[in-house]
Amino acid sequence: MFISDLHLCASRPHITDAFLKFLSTEAKAAKALYILGDLFEYWAGDDDIEDAFNKQIIEGFKALALSGVSIYLMHGNRDFLITQDFCKAAHIQLINDPSLINLHGTTAILSHGDALCTDDVNYQQFRTQVRNKDWQAQFLSQPLQVRKDQIEAIRLRSEQEKSSKSATIMDVNADAVNHLLRTHHYPKLLIHGHTHRPDEHQLIVDGKASTRWVLGDWYEQGSYLICDASGCRSIQL
Repeated sequence: MFISDLHLCASRPHITDAFLKFLSTEAKAAKALYILGDLFEYWAGDDDIEDAFNKQIIEGFKALALSGVSIYLMHGNRDFLITQDFCKAAHIQLINDPSLINLHGTTAILSHGDALCTDDVNYQQFRTQVRNKDWQAQFLSQPLQVRKDQIEAIRLRSEQEKSSKSATIMDVNADAVNHLLRTHHYPKLLIHGHTHRPDEHQLIVDGKASTRWVLGDWYEQGSYLICDASGCRSIQL
């Protein structure tokens, strides 16, 4: 099963409840659960794992993992500061963006998707800055509340900027998608989130066929992509 863009936060309890229910029901039928970024609305650092809201999410993951489901997490643009303390507590394995996996005999490449939105030049510059290890070390050296206040300011500015951007700029760039598939030897599947535009796209790159699955967000309701030996299909909760 594949999910992304849950944007979990205390101010949207109905989504938190839906997610915890998903972990204790549907997700238990999976061999593996992949979270392709933006699990949280934001993550200020692993020193926040004792927060009551975060602890209930961690406990939900832990229970799922102990039931025998492997859980993999990829950084998104909201939670790239998650590190091993969180993953150890939640019994989750952190994976790179992109990651190539064997999915029932089919090669699949997984990504959060924000690196593919190359038309949004300002965002890509910001992404490069905040993924820099020196920047992260300096940011994490500040008190937790200071970090949270800074993130809130960045989020507010981002929302204001998005209102003036075209939908096309904030979507994936076709050349970036083709380059990713070409670089990884034309996997049959590309699965990503970030754009909040759930859909199935059939692609031909250099004569090779691929399917691009875009995962849905969890703002109003939950959804997941399930892939088994018969193929992939999107499920609404």
